[in-house]
Amino acid sequence: MSFPWLELRIGEEIDRRRREQQILDRLPLALEEMHGSLSACVANYQAAFGEESAEIRLDGPRIDIEVRAAEAGEWRRMAKVDVTANPAVPGFEVERGDSRLVIEIGILPGDKLFYRDRQNEQYIDLEEVTKRILDRALFPKLRE
Repeated sequence: MSFPWLELRIGEEIDRRRREQQILDRLPLALEEMHGSLSACVANYQAAFGEESAEIRLDGPRIDIEVRAAEAGEWRRMAKVDVTANPAVPGFEVERGDSRLVIEIGILPGDKLFYRDRQNEQYIDLEEVTKRILDRALFPKLRE
């Protein structure tokens, strides 16, 4: 015997699992795309403040960003940001010192990504994602 509610729920669960797998399959490419966007921001910062002022590296499932300032003729680290791809989210976890940001990702038609700030329960665009990741590290003395 089959119940209509059960068939409906089975169909919903099949769709949910398929979407979840699509997102998990897309996560490594999403990290590479995020690295490209953050690299462009870091390059602009370096152009303004010097090549040694910031560094970005893609290291497996993580993007490491280091911001430096010249003090007494030496470059000293002022901030460090780690962006890690986390399949459990699915999305990115961002750590800046003692602050943590979780950005969920999802897939829109056309294989485009959407981003959601989990803490603020807010959908955001790529520009806002890069700002939330980098702004406090690059410009700690400027108000938000």
